[in-house]
Amino acid sequence: MITGELKNQVDKIWEAFWTGGISNPLTVIEQFTFLLFLRRLDENQQLEEKKANMMGIPLSNAIYSPAHKKLRWSSFKNEDPDTLFALFTQPQASIDNLTAFEFMKQLGAEVGVFAKYMKGATFMIPTPKLLDQVVQMIAKIQMDDRDTKGDLYEYLLSKIASAGTNGQFRTPRHIIKMMVEMMEPTQDDTICDPSCGSAGFLVAASEYVHEHHADWFHEPGFRKHYNSEMFTGIEFDSTMLRIGAMNLQLHGIENPQLLGLDSLSEANAGQRDEFSLVLANPPFKGSLDYDSVEGSLLKTVKTKKTELLFLALMLRMMKIGGRCAVIIPDGVLFGSSGAHKQIRQTLIEQQRLEAVISMPSGVFKPYAGVSTAVLVFTKTNNGGTDTVWFYDMRADGFSLDDKRAPVKADDIPDIVQRFKECHLETERARTEQSFLVPFEEIRDNDWDLSINRYKEIVYEAVEYAPPAAIIAEIEALDVERGEALRVLKGLLA
Repeated sequence: MITGELKNQVDKIWEAFWTGGISNPLTVIEQFTFLLFLRRLDENQQLEEKKANMMGIPLSNAIYSPAHKKLRWSSFKNEDPDTLFALFTQPQASIDNLTAFEFMKQLGAEVGVFAKYMKGATFMIPTPKLLDQVVQMIAKIQMDDRDTKGDLYEYLLSKIASAGTNGQFRTPRHIIKMMVEMMEPTQDDTICDPSCGSAGFLVAASEYVHEHHADWFHEPGFRKHYNSEMFTGIEFDSTMLRIGAMNLQLHGIENPQLLGLDSLSEANAGQRDEFSLVLANPPFKGSLDYDSVEGSLLKTVKTKKTELLFLALMLRMMKIGGRCAVIIPDGVLFGSSGAHKQIRQTLIEQQRLEAVISMPSGVFKPYAGVSTAVLVFTKTNNGGTDTVWFYDMRADGFSLDDKRAPVKADDIPDIVQRFKECHLETERARTEQSFLVPFEEIRDNDWDLSINRYKEIVYEAVEYAPPAAIIAEIEALDVERGEALRVLKGLLA
């Protein structure tokens, strides 16, 4: 849990960036991230140096050689603003004509997944004063453990207050946590988010493991799996890829599989039957040309709509028996086009569709007011849908306006509990908040998955007095009014 002091420190750094002329939230986060990375590089080497000294052995795999001393965080943070700025903007003749920033860019993947995606990164802090301010404030932040580092970065990411491009926007952390708790990641899972952005789903899955299965980390085999094979993210935006990489590293995942490519393109055609768990909130608003989409996806669903293509992609990427929880726009549930019906029929008839959780439109405010739902399904390629569990989420613990202030009403705990006990839902009436619908009924309704198609509404009968009685009451009231008026006139006479 992030402390008030840590929030205050991050707020001050954020304010310094804005008053210093950097107002784009993603630019602020990226520049902040570069400096955090440099601090981590130096701190990691200091730790290795201490170990080497204690054991009386030479330091191996050093990031910084003695010649690089002035490019280390512990050194340059003590320089005056002009000297510090020169280290970041003017090539240093004594170090192969590199700046501190260029040195960081050329390190490569051997120091972590973040450095792997530094190509194309740009140093954008404009003045010595701003750089010195931010460096000094970052230096004061205590980041002694994984939880503090992760909380700091999550709070930083929460400051993204505007929608991204191509329908991308930040998924609320409590919705991500709900989906992860429903899916219950296992020790052997290989988890993928094919549109990972800042890697929120992957981070939440890792936090679930730490919270519920800390004993797994006692096993060397699991630690290796966790740090290198368990988490895969795909993202075509290079800035978001770097932010996601740092988010994962600060949460203790040093070498996740991060791929910088377009998930729907031919470049990603090789990923088939690889993952046992997919968690995602893919872009909604987008339309692609057929020639830019990998061919096998169009065989599953002939469409240009990204939300439908991503469902086809997930099916292709998942192993048999793999599970998926994905956020989709409401239109996927009831759209009447051939492609909409085709993907719904595929999920219900050829796979095992387990749940449809309809969420109120305010869940994604202030980013967007779109109505959404969570689909949960398992890849079988052999059917298996007997019943589908529907839940009508009415509250998520926050107000459904742009302020999104905390409120008491919250269906999420109930959703998680009832999903895990779906077998107990058989007797629940269609008038309740959750219920089961059999396969045959969904098929007969043209594969429609909108909850309103199956939910029953009970109308309470309201009895009114006959017109003559209502008229008599009005006349009596009129007499009373006249009498009151007569008395008032008498008092004033």
